[in-house]
Amino acid sequence: MPRKLKRTLPGDRLGDIASMIRVDHAGEYGAKRIYQGQMDVLGKDPKLKKLIGHMSAQEEVHLDFFNKAIAERQVRPSALHPLWHVAGYALGAVTAKMGAEAAMACTVAVEEVISEHYAEQLAALEKNKSEKKLYMAIKKFKAEEEEHHDIGLENDAEAAPAYPLLTKTIKAGARLAIAVAKRV
Repeated sequence: MPRKLKRTLPGDRLGDIASMIRVDHAGEYGAKRIYQGQMDVLGKDPKLKKLIGHMSAQEEVHLDFFNKAIAERQVRPSALHPLWHVAGYALGAVTAKMGAEAAMACTVAVEEVISEHYAEQLAALEKNKSEKKLYMAIKKFKAEEEEHHDIGLENDAEAAPAYPLLTKTIKAGARLAIAVAKRV
C-alpha cells in the first residue's frame, strides 16, 4: 500500500522526504532533457552519440526511480515541470551548438552541482533507517553523476570557450533550479 505523506510543516521529516523526492524528480527530468538537447545536436557523431547515450540511459533509470517514488508516496511533483522541460532541452541544445566541448562543460557543471546536492541529501538520510531504499538509490545515482562529471572532463570540457564563465553560470542556474524545485 502506498505511503501517503500527510501535510507537514517545514523541517518535518516527512516534508523533507517529499521535498527531496520532488526536487530529485525535477532534476532527473531536467537532466534527461539536457541530454536530449545535446543528442539532437551532436548525435550524428558516433563517439558523442555513445557518450551522451550512456549518460542519458543512466539518467532515465534515475528518473524512473523518482517517477515511481512520486506515485507511490503521492508526492506533488514540481509545478514547474513545463519550465524544466523547455529549460533543460534548451541548455543541452545551446551548449551543444557551441560545440562538443561546451556540451561537456555543461555536463561537468550540472553534475558537480547535482553531486553536491545528493551529498547533502545523503547526510540528511544517513541515520534514517526507514529510508534505506531512498538512501541507497541516491548513493548510486550520486556515483553515476560523478561518473558523468568525469566523462565531461575526459572529453575536453575545459577546452570550451569561456569555460570558467560558462560553468559558473550553469552552476548558478542549477543551484537556483534546485532551490525552486524543492518548494514549487
